[in-house]
Amino acid sequence: MLERLLEFFQSIPAGLVIAVALLLPAAETAIMVGLVIPGELAVVAAGAAAARGGVPLLAVIAAASLGSIAGDSIGFFIGRKLRRTIKKNLSARRWERAQDWLKRTGKPAIFLARFTPFLRSVMPPAAGAAQMGYGVFLPWCVAAGILWGAGSVLLGYFAARNAGVLLHWAGAIALALLAAFLVTSWLRRKPRTGRRTARSHSARKAS
Repeated sequence: MLERLLEFFQSIPAGLVIAVALLLPAAETAIMVGLVIPGELAVVAAGAAAARGGVPLLAVIAAASLGSIAGDSIGFFIGRKLRRTIKKNLSARRWERAQDWLKRTGKPAIFLARFTPFLRSVMPPAAGAAQMGYGVFLPWCVAAGILWGAGSVLLGYFAARNAGVLLHWAGAIALALLAAFLVTSWLRRKPRTGRRTARSHSARKAS
């Protein structure tokens, strides 16, 4: 699919390449297109097209970042307004997985989900359905969108001849970072659990 996108981008004007780099990441989370076509592919391919000339690199980075932030924001408000409809159209297992991960991981889940293909599509609606404040959601969304957009475009730009291989490794690195974060979160919660248990034992002895 990546090779086809590269060929397609070579055959269209630069303005359309930038438009695709904006619209596909937006649609990925706004209407969950990412469950079928990862927006990452289009953004990496757009970066590769910029490396081959004719497409402004900064414009592609801006488009990918803005598309990511806009799509996540739209998905957030859709999740807040249409929770039942989304739940019907999405498998219960996927919806519950996103909701559970959001509860366990907290606000950083919004940032980390941007770098995980499945969670990237469902986390914004899940956050909206959980009645999270948009003022809480937006900073994490913006930070993740800029880092993801710039990183994905530059990935394609600096490795135009080998974008497919690097995309594979980028996914592996994202999963490793996610695993490291979850382990760290678990280790931080463990002492708190121990303290609560100790307090409950002390209370029982006192009674």
